[in-house]
Amino acid sequence: MIRYFSQKTSELKKAGLSDIIIDPGFGFGKSIEHNYSLLASLDAFRIFELPVLAGVSRKSMIYKLLDITPEESLNGTTAINMVALEKGANILRVHDVKAAKETIRIFQALKGRG
Repeated sequence: MIRYFSQKTSELKKAGLSDIIIDPGFGFGKSIEHNYSLLASLDAFRIFELPVLAGVSRKSMIYKLLDITPEESLNGTTAINMVALEKGANILRVHDVKAAKETIRIFQALKGRG
């Protein structure tokens, strides 16, 4: 994935684009194991010095692992959002805005920015 994003970001910059976000695509064509491996190594995308998006809200990587429905996956989503922030995510794509805002506030307080 690093090679892919390296090539694509280079092409975009050569085309004059500068508003680029790295979205590793949680869930898209990946197994549960692939998704958790991606989450564990999310900080590797910092190499691009671009915003990293984590879109894990209500994903199957949560509800299948926990044997619940997508609607019941708020707690798991919150936990993974915190890990994603710790690993360098700058943007969270969410369904539950209030819970995500609270997670971000706690993360910022932990980092001395709250």
